[in-house]
This record gives sequence, C-alpha cells and structure tokens, in this order.
Amino acid sequence: MKLENAITDIPGILVGHAQNDEALTGCTVILCERGAVGGVDQRGGAPGTREVDALHPMHLVTKVHGIVLAGGSAFGLEAATGVMRYLEEKGVGFDTHIAKVPIVPAAILFDLGIGKSDVRPDASMGYLACQNASSDPPAEGNVGAGTGATVGKILGVSQCMKSGVGTASLEIGAGVIVGAIAAVNAFGDVIDPETGQIIAGARSKDVGPLHIGAPGYFADTMQVMQTLIGRTILGFGSRSNTVIGVVATNAKLDKEDANKVAQMAHDGLARTIRPAHTMLDGDTIFALATGDHAADVNIVGAYGAEVFARAILRAVRAAKPVAGLPAITQ
Repeated sequence: MKLENAITDIPGILVGHAQNDEALTGCTVILCERGAVGGVDQRGGAPGTREVDALHPMHLVTKVHGIVLAGGSAFGLEAATGVMRYLEEKGVGFDTHIAKVPIVPAAILFDLGIGKSDVRPDASMGYLACQNASSDPPAEGNVGAGTGATVGKILGVSQCMKSGVGTASLEIGAGVIVGAIAAVNAFGDVIDPETGQIIAGARSKDVGPLHIGAPGYFADTMQVMQTLIGRTILGFGSRSNTVIGVVATNAKLDKEDANKVAQMAHDGLARTIRPAHTMLDGDTIFALATGDHAADVNIVGAYGAEVFARAILRAVRAAKPVAGLPAITQ
C-alpha cells in the first residue's frame, strides 16, 4: 500500500474541512464511522473541549465515531452538534437500545482575533465538514480548523505568523500505520527539530526588508520571556492559543493504550513548539485505534510523536499569508 503521508492512510479514517474564508475560521472533522478506540491527553492550561471525559479509562464508552477540531474558541464546540446529527442520520453511534448516540469529542482553538469575531464554527459548518469528508489526503494550510490559526503571539497578533492545519503518516512495520493531523495555533514558536531553528513564530518589531528566517527576523519567544516586557506580557497574557490534533493507527489498542499513545504524542508537540504546554495554550491530542493489526503500544506511541511533529511542520509550511500576516510560503 502506497502511503499519501496523511492521516487518511489509516483505513476507515475520513477527514473533512469546512471554513468561512472571510471570517477566517473553520472546523475539521475526523470520522471513524465503524468506531475506533479513543484516547486523549490534554496538557495546556487553557483548554476548550467537549466529551473528553468519556475517553478516559474507567468510563463506559470505548469507541468514538468522530473527532472535531474547530476554531471559534468555546463557541466552536457547537460544530460537534452538526457532526452528531450527520452520524445519527447514518445510523452511527453508541447503541443505548433507545437511540444510537454518536460519540464525538471535540477541541477548539482561539482564532477570534484575526477575522470576524462574531462568526464561529457552528452545527451547520460541522455538518458540512462531514459532507466534505473523504479518504483522500486532506487539504493543508489555511483550511478547516487551520483557517485562522497563527503562531508566535508573545508580542501580539500584529507580530505573529500565519499557520494552519497539517497531516502526516508513517508505516512502522508489519502493516501498522500511524498518522496524525494537527491544527497549529501556538503561543510559542515552531522549531524544525532537525536544525533547532525557528521556522515560524513571533517576529521582531522592525524586520524591515529581512526575508523570513534571516538573522534578526524572529524575536525568539524564549528570549523575550526573560525580559521585563516578556514577563509583563505573560502576566496579562491572553489565553488565545493551542495546538489540537489527532493521532490515528490501524493497530489494535485498548482504551488505556490509546490514552498512552495520546500522551506520548505530546512529545512531538514539544519537539516542534517552544515553549509548549503553557498556561496560555490549550494543547490537546486525541488518539484513535481502528484495531486491525497487533502492535506494541510503545512503538505506536513513539511514532505517534514523530508523525505529530511532522504534521505540525507541514501545517506551518502549507500556510499562506492572510490578514496582513506573513507565512513561510509567501
């Protein structure tokens, strides 16, 4: 099987985007209509989530039928209602013997400061994203939950850079595939782990004619945090950032294993975002296991971190400039 370097390389996983390009917000749905064992690990200090408790061990529900990643801050959680309606119409859900209830956890990111703050993903947009879902490699960059995503916001929105949504996959042996999708709206800078260099993030105030990545172009969030102005900003910082995403595999995992994979995937986030998991971020990663192949959870988790890191890098590299904000691809 030839991989397309996308989370949709996992059989049974569909991805759909919907967005409002004028308002610069949108949502992305990851559908697994046959059901997939789900897990989650939430590490940022400012999360916005829905139905994540059901994914933890010692809870009744084992399988989920979709995951929603959305902009719009907490308002964007409404998109999950549209996904539930779509799945219910198809007869998909947890069978209560009275009705089938689709299990659709969700996480949001804050993009209200870049487009129109009074336009957010809603149930209609979530439903449309489901209608757009397919097994084809999903579009990346300024689409879906990445439509209004930005990175490097310690000096404010005016000095950040455009980001987006990205995906990646790897075959790790014996037919086992691990894939990821990430919507990258981080407070910190995005780092290429191979070079240790910032590739997108907070820009210095007077970049002038400097091209992206030239010496002096990036302010370096970690350095700014050591200064008086940095400490002041952190003290009054907006909780308007997060990286949200999904790691999926065709490995056979139980619920505890899936939660472990979600936990380990945060290593990939930490490799590529500096700083990560701050009180100003809501970093949340879901895990899905479709259960077709035997695999060691340690290996799946290790490569889950790798593909999540690659998805983050692809998210910023696929982004396009918008609303006066630059992107790597000009």
